[in-house]
Amino acid sequence: MNTDEQPGHAITAEDAWRYVEHTSFGRLALSVANIPDIFPINYLAHEGKLLLRTNPGTKLAELAVNATVAFEIDGLEENHAWSVVLKGTARIVESQNEIDTFDKLPLAPWIPTRKYTYVHIAPVSISGYRFTLGTEPER
Repeated sequence: MNTDEQPGHAITAEDAWRYVEHTSFGRLALSVANIPDIFPINYLAHEGKLLLRTNPGTKLAELAVNATVAFEIDGLEENHAWSVVLKGTARIVESQNEIDTFDKLPLAPWIPTRKYTYVHIAPVSISGYRFTLGTEPER
């Protein structure tokens, strides 16, 4: 490998969003009082936004204090890997009309629990990176 070659490249926001639409597991990053927290979640990309379900607890308490979030997904393909980071604003869904609509979507918990609270994340920015897998080059 030529040391001047780049092993990866940024992808467009449109391509990054396509990865979000075709993935269902990611990590939600929150921060309260300068203490970061990260949670593995399953989600659904729906009409340009992210939707997740949860129960009362740390995530909801932190979202009530600071609605600014980061969300990250990544994946592996045969010889490539990719990573996407979305930053946005989360809101706890309280409207019964929205809840009724979201209940019809294919978003179910992955563990045997009932999760009644929807969180809706509106993206402010999205970026992604795709890179070729390989070994460390010789010096």
